[in-house]
Amino acid sequence: MRLKNIAWNLAGLGAPLLFAALTIPALIRIIGLERFGLLALAWGLIGYAGVFDLGVGRATTQLIAQLRGQRAYAQIPMVIRSAARLTLFAGLIGLLIFALAAVLGVQKLIRHSAGLENELTSLLFVLALAVPVQVMSATYRGVNEAFENFRGISIVRMALGALNFLGPYVVAQYTPSLPWLVATLLASRLLALTLFHNLARRCVRRNLGSQPNAPVDTPHVQIGKRLLAFGGWFTVSGVVSPVLVQADRYVIAGVISASAVGAYVIPYEVVVQSLIVVGAISSVAFPRLTVLIHERPAEWPTMFRRWLGIVAIVMLLVTAALALSLPVILPWWIGTSLPSESVPIGQILCLGVFANSVGQMYFALLHAKGRSNVTAKLHVLELPLFAAALYALISAFGLYGAAWAWVGRMIFDAFLLASLSRQTDTHGSGALRE
Repeated sequence: MRLKNIAWNLAGLGAPLLFAALTIPALIRIIGLERFGLLALAWGLIGYAGVFDLGVGRATTQLIAQLRGQRAYAQIPMVIRSAARLTLFAGLIGLLIFALAAVLGVQKLIRHSAGLENELTSLLFVLALAVPVQVMSATYRGVNEAFENFRGISIVRMALGALNFLGPYVVAQYTPSLPWLVATLLASRLLALTLFHNLARRCVRRNLGSQPNAPVDTPHVQIGKRLLAFGGWFTVSGVVSPVLVQADRYVIAGVISASAVGAYVIPYEVVVQSLIVVGAISSVAFPRLTVLIHERPAEWPTMFRRWLGIVAIVMLLVTAALALSLPVILPWWIGTSLPSESVPIGQILCLGVFANSVGQMYFALLHAKGRSNVTAKLHVLELPLFAAALYALISAFGLYGAAWAWVGRMIFDAFLLASLSRQTDTHGSGALRE
């Protein structure tokens, strides 16, 4: 793997952290801990909206990288057209589901002050508009990843990260109203979609300019089937995984309070952001492993083992240093409004972050092999186990129980991903037929 791609990924994933560090303490002081907790839920929901791409964004990366490895360049433009149409349709369905949820009053399930009822309803309608935008962005980002254009992706991520935190902060200077705060998230996603689309077009022109054009002008049915075959299983993961990731804060909001979400989210976001190191490596590894598996199958095991070892050593040092420094970092960052539970919760979560860093590498390997079905089935298995443990531990031990439940899931997940990756072989390696 190219180190410059990893470096660009680190920059793209790390830049938003700077804006978060600069704006979140002031944002909490301006809008209060309850509104910040609800804004954190909105950040989680807009991320969850990506599930409506049906896994096509990830499938697009996998299929284009595979076609590059097989030198089947003529089929790539058709893959992009098919993916774009599928995700547009799916995104519009997602918009309707979010809007229907608001009409049915799903926001009433969250404990909040009486005066925030109308704001929460309007917030959900704004998020509904962001769904198709988020979904389409995933497809065009997938095209860029398949061509390993991590420089372009990272630049867009920097812009998106800046707007994600600076947008609500700037709006909060004029109004604490949640719909207006969340409207900035919609605006940032519109900008990201435009930029990802333009970068994808440049990738195609640069890499396929001298290659023959696809023999048909309309998307091929078989391409759609291939995208949905991989993406369908990834959608299962896409539905279940965000629930697994976000479930703790929603159970906390339901069992304890929205204010308690803020006490948990503050250390959680600080600790989990250290995973950008792994994300930078695994997202580069995914398309590179896919190409190697189909182009030079003898080389990929050596590359994977080397980078897995690097990730394990680096993240062991990072999480240990983070656990030791949290008692200094969090009070300095948040100030006197920092809840007393936040520091020990963050230290507990560091254990889970290390386990998750190992699991992410095996996750990327399984997807490079085309085995999204394996990771999907694992997530389905984990969901009821985690939900039961989460509710029981939060009921018994409060926020500390939520942290230990999350750590347990990360260890379980990493162990099974490693075991399953050794039992799988490549799947669906043939080129598309006309």
